[in-house]
Amino acid sequence: MLRSAPLPARRERARAAHRRAGEPARLDGGNPLDTALLVTSADIVRRFVAEYHEKLEERFVFPRLEQAGREVQLVAILKHQHQKGRVLTDEIKAAAGAPVASEGTKLAGLLRSYVRMYRPHAAREETVLLPAFRKTLDRDGYRELGEKFEDQEHALFGEGGFEEIVAQVSKVEVALDIDDLARFSPP
Repeated sequence: MLRSAPLPARRERARAAHRRAGEPARLDGGNPLDTALLVTSADIVRRFVAEYHEKLEERFVFPRLEQAGREVQLVAILKHQHQKGRVLTDEIKAAAGAPVASEGTKLAGLLRSYVRMYRPHAAREETVLLPAFRKTLDRDGYRELGEKFEDQEHALFGEGGFEEIVAQVSKVEVALDIDDLARFSPP
């Protein structure tokens, strides 16, 4: 959010495996899927998105906006979605650990629910929430908060921990065949 690689963009990349693995042709169609990838992806989402990104918002961003009386309804919705996202992540991990033959359709539905909620969630954060939040801070306050966020990142993931998470996400992307960005360009 406050670093050179924007937090929302990093968070979005961590969620990409949920989207790719949850495509209807993969699970509903009975295509084989290495569910260990989903467990890994759910662990990454839990650690980076829920326990880091969302906790920072809940600790620093939401209270400041509520205190300023800005975007209070949006903040309430985002808080609720954070709770639901944590539940969905746990359910995805549990379903991914079960035999795909019995849980494939359920898993696909959970993944779609996650994506359905978080795509507009992330869009509102970036286009409404964060611009409103930035207006509550001057340049020095914004810089100081960025330093706090980075300190929290190091406390949770260690020095170089972000790079380790990116490496984990990259491995999942390769395994799901979504690592080549050029392939997503229209012909």
